[in-house]
Amino acid sequence: MKVVLFEDVKSLGKKDDIVEVSDGYARNFILKKKLGAEATPKALNDLKLKKQNDEKRAAERLEEARALAAEIADKSVEVHIRAGQNGQAFGAVSTKEIATAARTQLGMELDKHKLVMKEPIKALGTYEVPLKLHPEVTAKLKVVVKDKGK
Repeated sequence: MKVVLFEDVKSLGKKDDIVEVSDGYARNFILKKKLGAEATPKALNDLKLKKQNDEKRAAERLEEARALAAEIADKSVEVHIRAGQNGQAFGAVSTKEIATAARTQLGMELDKHKLVMKEPIKALGTYEVPLKLHPEVTAKLKVVVKDKGK
């Protein structure tokens, strides 16, 4: 019997796969636990329409991410931190502070988890922080770290 899977089934297939299983396995496990349905023409057509819709939504999200990356490319945020005489900062600038600065200065809601920094910024200066907007799109946000006292 051919079955369309609604969820991932270990050692059988992934969600939206069409797999061939024995009738007993299909009736007693797949259909009973609602992990899939029999691959009727209606079910196959529904699967085809769902995949088209998913592809369309994925393309829209990719375009939105590219537009946001283009918008971010020419902008910068300023973060103020206390520093000593030699420019060494007391403390560090984290992704949370950068996201907060972007919200107040640019009016943009950036997720702090999408800012990619190996370690916090611990010195004054200008930095480019990568921002992972989409698996295929990474923008660079310019962050200027200045002394709070000046």
